[in-house]
Amino acid sequence: MTETIAGINIPDTELAREATELVRKATSPLLFNHSRRVFLFASLKGRYRKIEADPELLYVGAMFHDLGLTEAYRRTDQRFEVDGADLARDFLLDHGRSATEARAVWLGIALHTTPGVPNHLEPETALVSLGVETDVLGMDLDQVTAKEVAAVVAAHPRPDFKNNILQAFYEGMKDRPDTTFGTMNDDVLAHFAPDFTRADFVDIITGSAWPE
Repeated sequence: MTETIAGINIPDTELAREATELVRKATSPLLFNHSRRVFLFASLKGRYRKIEADPELLYVGAMFHDLGLTEAYRRTDQRFEVDGADLARDFLLDHGRSATEARAVWLGIALHTTPGVPNHLEPETALVSLGVETDVLGMDLDQVTAKEVAAVVAAHPRPDFKNNILQAFYEGMKDRPDTTFGTMNDDVLAHFAPDFTRADFVDIITGSAWPE
């Protein structure tokens, strides 16, 4: 039976069910519930903005977007966003989706912490960021009704979410501090790790190997 939350149908396909199971096994309830809310808020904001996306692709993008923070899937040599993007791409290709479709989902995950870029790209790319912005930052909540918000949170609660998600970000990035350069992620390390020193873009330019 199709599950419906706040008027949004959770995709009920073999691919979507396998994605749900993979994420449920790899993540904590915090990240699982967050990822489901991202899908729901992305879908609701897409409806409000008249942006139509493939629900199955959007679901995988939302569900995989934080897998790079998990112990099962995080690496130390690249940004956590790319970890999740790579996993989603391979998952979709293995399930018969096209390279173009997988690329749109890859971009949605890889760019979900890069404001101002995803919204110019494909719907499956843009909507993941819109969902993340609403659930993490509270952006554009006026594009979701109070009744819809209540239904989403009832299905996927967010107890002490602000503090818990920040801790999850830190745990997922503390062993790869260099990968946070040029992103908002270095704010998290600067907050939690007293010995973390941000790389300075100006210093990198002025101290480069160029002789002038």
